[in-house]
Amino acid sequence: MKKSLVALALLTLLATFAAAPALADVQDIVARGELLVGCQTTGATFSFVDKNGVRTGFAVELAQKIAEAMGVKVKLVDYDWSGLIPALLANKVDLIAADMTATPARALKVSFTQPFYVTGSSVVVLDKSPIKTMEQCNDAKWKIGVLLGSTGEIMAKKYFPKAEIKSFKGSGTLILDAVSAGRVDAGVNDRTAIFGQVIRTEPGTFRVLDGTLSKEPLSFTVRPQDTHLLTWLNLYFDWIKADGTMDGLIKYWIESDQAAKDH
Repeated sequence: MKKSLVALALLTLLATFAAAPALADVQDIVARGELLVGCQTTGATFSFVDKNGVRTGFAVELAQKIAEAMGVKVKLVDYDWSGLIPALLANKVDLIAADMTATPARALKVSFTQPFYVTGSSVVVLDKSPIKTMEQCNDAKWKIGVLLGSTGEIMAKKYFPKAEIKSFKGSGTLILDAVSAGRVDAGVNDRTAIFGQVIRTEPGTFRVLDGTLSKEPLSFTVRPQDTHLLTWLNLYFDWIKADGTMDGLIKYWIESDQAAKDH
């Protein structure tokens, strides 16, 4: 009877492992010939469809370079912001390529590469808004829009406790759309994302308030157990930082208006 129970337990354990999705590390990705990359649906300047109907952006171009260095093809898989980490942990993608802040709370679930850029949460309002400073946002008469699950949501709740914080599920220009439509009085998001989106709107529509609420390192994301992939990505980042490739991507996509003119 005891042997039967042990055998049954082993069979159950084997069945559990067999049913679980296979984890993809570097050798698996190379053997498969395809890198599965989770990205936002519409997140200029990091991942978006440009005026020519082409999927592009900082994260997209960097993901393509990563796949090229691995000698594989890249497949971009779209998710809303709040769906990126669940997709990674469910083994639906190999990594997340987005402007995701590497926070200690998120690092309890996932592993982050070395940062590729440091940004911060900023506030955007309509150009005609009476709100002139970030300090003015902390008032019960204002509604502040944020993306669900974002660091902007955390910062808004921390610095504007008197205001009504409205969290929106989605990504891309959702916050700017809410501000434009009058559903909120101001929006909080990564400064890089805000500028990348505002620059693509009619001049004089929005105004980004001076300063930032935080300093946030942006990183790509992998599963904790994919240590070989994490090591490889960090090594690759070292190489492209050394040869100027990373700096060129940052200057083109994030720190100038050239990308907005081209796309």
